[in-house]
Amino acid sequence: MALAIGEKAPDFTLPSDGGKDISLHDYEGQKVILYFYPKDNTSGCTLEAKAFRDHLADFKKLGYVVLGVSRDSIKKHCNFRDKNELNFPLLSDEEEKVVNLYGVLKEKSMYGRKYMGIERSTFIIDEKGNLVKEYRKVKAASHVNDLLKDLAE
Repeated sequence: MALAIGEKAPDFTLPSDGGKDISLHDYEGQKVILYFYPKDNTSGCTLEAKAFRDHLADFKKLGYVVLGVSRDSIKKHCNFRDKNELNFPLLSDEEEKVVNLYGVLKEKSMYGRKYMGIERSTFIIDEKGNLVKEYRKVKAASHVNDLLKDLAE
């Protein structure tokens, strides 16, 4: 299923590091930054998560909430959150339902070995739950600053 800009973003419910399930429709009336990242406690993902943490107030001023999604367990998310003092929800998609809904699970290759992994991607969803913009294959080091500039315009 291809995602189309302007159409309803696929709804979902996932467990969060806060101990309760979070659904996309819980945020109707708010703008959402839904970002997918490969793995907790890896260098790139830590860099990106800390950038979202450090700029969360800026995103909030623009009216956005931030939700991070990976295939890691809640236990790993809690460790990642605590270690890096993250201040936004981390959602666990161990069953790969949401990563498949958003088309971010891709074949990757490292040292000649092929495997399925999350392509670092971000989706912007408006107050009505519609997909406004998508960013795929983003760079961990620069994405949050680029995103902030883009959303502020």
